Amino acid sequence: MSKYTTGEIAKLCNVTVRTVQYYDTRGILIPSELSEGGRRLYSEDDLKRMKIICFLRETDLPIDAISQILKEEHPEKVITLLIEQQESVLSDEISEKQEKLEKLHELKNGLKGKKDFSLETIGDIAVIMEGKKKLKKMHGMMILTGLPVSVLQWFSIIFWIVKGIWWPFVVWLFVAIPWAVLGSRYYFNHVKYICPECHEVFKPTLKEAFWAGHTPTARKLTCTSCGHKGFCVELWGGDDK
Repeated sequence: MSKYTTGEIAKLCNVTVRTVQYYDTRGILIPSELSEGGRRLYSEDDLKRMKIICFLRETDLPIDAISQILKEEHPEKVITLLIEQQESVLSDEISEKQEKLEKLHELKNGLKGKKDFSLETIGDIAVIMEGKKKLKKMHGMMILTGLPVSVLQWFSIIFWIVKGIWWPFVVWLFVAIPWAVLGSRYYFNHVKYICPECHEVFKPTLKEAFWAGHTPTARKLTCTSCGHKGFCVELWGGDDK
């Protein structure tokens, strides 16, 4: 079985010799044996124990707490929970970093083709990016809720043409009209728009927004701040109080 000196075990665990010696004095990593010359020698089990101690230290546990855990009858159960907790923390950190990276990519793509851009331009892109996921989620929800209405519409029309029975179309009207009214109110209560001229964010009236020409990401509106009439980019606005 391999034996490791203080320097070797320190190198394998990426710590200093002083750290290994300190853990010895605290009684949490006592060497398995001493050489004839009095040198500390560590076994494979000691190395595994040292790696566990290093991991626990990385979770910001104090030495006294580590000492208590290692003295438990089944320390592996506590360590397993700590590992799972650390995995969760790291996963959250990765997700946060990934989200920031995606924002940088979106900002970079948003600035492509803009020879002259200002702080206002960057600010507009940042505002658009802020609620992009929520806006996309709402678009998906609107499509899902509208799909049954569309299916019913085509069914009623075909049924009327083929069978000459018109009442399913009336049923569809009684479903479609309330859905359109309630859906439109919900949608426009959760969005706002940014003016490309003055860079102000505003909410149009429900009537103007409903009848305005639009693309999947913009709507032709009149800015309430500067009066500019043109396509304004749609933003998430559902968090506004």
